Amino acid sequence: MLRNLKDLKQRAALAVVGAIGLAAGGFTSSATAAELDYGEIGDPINLVVGYQPYYTEAWSGVVMKGLKLYEKYLPEGSTVEFQIGLQGGIIVNAMLAGKQHIGYMGDMPAIVATTKDRVADIRIVATAGLAFDQCNNMLVKNDAPEFSNADEAIQWMNGKVVAVPKGACTDRFALAVFEKKGIEPSSYLNQNIEVITSGFRAGKLDAAAIWEPTASRLVHEGLARKVASGKSVDENDGGFIDMRGDLIDQRPDVVKAWLNAELDAQLFMADPANALAVVEMAEEQTTGFSKEVLWKAMTGSTPVEQGGTDVRNEMAFTITPKARDLIEKATVFLHSIKTIKVDTLRDNAIMPEFTEEILKERGLTAPVGKILAQPDSAFKG
Repeated sequence: MLRNLKDLKQRAALAVVGAIGLAAGGFTSSATAAELDYGEIGDPINLVVGYQPYYTEAWSGVVMKGLKLYEKYLPEGSTVEFQIGLQGGIIVNAMLAGKQHIGYMGDMPAIVATTKDRVADIRIVATAGLAFDQCNNMLVKNDAPEFSNADEAIQWMNGKVVAVPKGACTDRFALAVFEKKGIEPSSYLNQNIEVITSGFRAGKLDAAAIWEPTASRLVHEGLARKVASGKSVDENDGGFIDMRGDLIDQRPDVVKAWLNAELDAQLFMADPANALAVVEMAEEQTTGFSKEVLWKAMTGSTPVEQGGTDVRNEMAFTITPKARDLIEKATVFLHSIKTIKVDTLRDNAIMPEFTEEILKERGLTAPVGKILAQPDSAFKG
């Protein structure tokens, strides 16, 4: 049994440091700190984008790839390579190393990336989505007791074996919940989504915090039960888009082009008529997920007592007040558990200027749309 929650948080902080930023230690500091050359304004550019088709809240990246929306806006002759990251920390490391220029990720890695400016200048430029149950999901093993509400389920996790992918948005969520509720797991394991799946199948885990669509797949396959979400404890989550600072400074034309395409992607996602098309793109870009599970993860409904919400994903696009509040709150929390060394991000770590300008030019306001929860009967795949 861990001695106390402070011990738990210190261990988690050390694991996060290993998962984000310092994993770029295989690259020399001079190589990672040097600015990259992106050419002159208007030149064709070769972009490498880290994205997460296995993270529903950031599926605008899936739509961007599937529909090639960027081709409408980038300089003629430009190329885009999409690289999959199973969690945000992997994308952060690639961006720090100069191997990726744009990254789609959850709130925790997006924030931590901006604090590694001695390695590389990375900034948050847009919001991919805001929700309560896209990243923030609590699952328990099937033979756990039947709980009458989410709070009872969370209290049951005291003294139990809990797993999360550390350094990811679920890590921040789980630690925040445990601090609020005074929960001390006997073990707080660092496991990726594949190992968590195996752990539930083998009966080695009591509980886990995991994002969509893996949460829906585990429930659908009968390997675990969902018992709570961020809605249960008033802890929201967010998907964000980070860019390297040298790209922003040298090629504002490319930044604006990409974000115009991103706005198109979010508008496409927000239209209920496109739900199945989005699911089909996600199915093509992932393995091991059925259309039904992907649909459930994106727009399916969950009972309120298990953390269900009316809005599955809010397409905020810019850094709205809600998004900024999440970033600021999470930054303070990450500092409190010694994951980062600051409790306030540097002045240019968050850059809403591009998205705000685009919204004004296109006569739109944020959020640009919402994906609403639908009953299972609405699935027509």
